[in-house]
Amino acid sequence: MQSNIYKRMQPLTFTLIQTYLHWEDKEANLAMLEQKINSIQQATEVIVLPEMFSTGFSMQPHLFAESMDGETVQWMKRLAQQKKAILTGSIIIQEEEQYYNRLIWMLPNGTYGYYNKRHLFAYAGEDKHYTPGNKRLIASVKGWKINLQVCYDLRFPVWARQAPSPLVEKAGDEGEYDVLLYVANWPGRRNHAWQTLLTARAIENQCYVIGVNRVGADGNNIAHCGNSMVIDALGTILYQKQNEEDIFTITLQKEALKEVRKKFPFLHDADYFNIINE
Repeated sequence: MQSNIYKRMQPLTFTLIQTYLHWEDKEANLAMLEQKINSIQQATEVIVLPEMFSTGFSMQPHLFAESMDGETVQWMKRLAQQKKAILTGSIIIQEEEQYYNRLIWMLPNGTYGYYNKRHLFAYAGEDKHYTPGNKRLIASVKGWKINLQVCYDLRFPVWARQAPSPLVEKAGDEGEYDVLLYVANWPGRRNHAWQTLLTARAIENQCYVIGVNRVGADGNNIAHCGNSMVIDALGTILYQKQNEEDIFTITLQKEALKEVRKKFPFLHDADYFNIINE
């Protein structure tokens, strides 16, 4: 019993890579990101890249989409194995006649999970080129549960909302997940919304929130200021960086999260609901 408790309470270390992206240039991006990943000296367990890290936020999937056996997925497998860490970020994937903005959760042993972005950014025409996902992915590592989402999903709190069940509460482990992770290409002109919504998601779901964004202008001359963040369950900002590239490693503590939920058991009062996809 003691060993199980110890396993659940282990810390988890993330490395966030906030970077400029070469517009629609996969080879340049993979070479640049490989150099950054290999430069990480600290021990880490999860390495997080931005949304569409191999191309930037492209609306030309017919030119840049790959299969799940393609070069970028194989690149992720190789880097995850070399660094002995989970590698995650989203890329453009084609399956049959459909394109997806797909976040891949690549384990060091070459197995993976994936999440297709649910909320497509119609303001930029993403809904006209990509197919939305219809289910969430909550990954598990070292006793931690991590809810994986992409950029515009941040604006839709129901999709991220903790949905505790009587069985979960009976087990004394409130909530579905411990970390809510967003990878993004979020424009700088809406930076206030990015920061505010990341903080709100942390407070309302009593979880850590990690948001990894890019910097620099894209091929449409849209500027990105980064402002990647790590926020704790009380809404305290543990890390924040704007307007420059950065590689940052942080270790999250499960004990601190459990203490917040124990002291402020708000999740016990949450509404029960089911998300029905049509």
